Amino acid sequence: MAVTQDQVGAAYGALATGDINKIREYWSEDLKWFVPGHNIISGWKRNLTEFVDFMMTVGKLSDNSFHMDAITVCTNDEYSVDITRNRGHRNGQPEKKLDIIAVHVLKWKDGKVIEGRGAIQGDGTAQYDQFWSPIVPGESYSSP
Repeated sequence: MAVTQDQVGAAYGALATGDINKIREYWSEDLKWFVPGHNIISGWKRNLTEFVDFMMTVGKLSDNSFHMDAITVCTNDEYSVDITRNRGHRNGQPEKKLDIIAVHVLKWKDGKVIEGRGAIQGDGTAQYDQFWSPIVPGESYSSP
């Protein structure tokens, strides 16, 4: 059965709820997710717990301002690719803004995302690394 655009939207919508039971409807417990860049949130998230913790940290570090606006979604039997405009500001520094175009490649199995990778377009990579870099000496990535 082919992945649909509605399925992709529902998977991201489930993440936005923060409800772990809703999230589990679309995201595998064995999920692997790669966050690009060289900053405090970059790297592999090797299961659903690490991924959800990462998403919660993104919310915390951005004062819950981080959001993705869909530009387009393409799908086939096993993959979806979504292009989004990602925006937000850093917690405690509303003047420190992020506004980039990102691409997410999701691999699906049995109606759930089992692997995802992000890519950032153009000079957005430097902006992304700078945005997620520590804003105070000693700030580091940690699960909420």
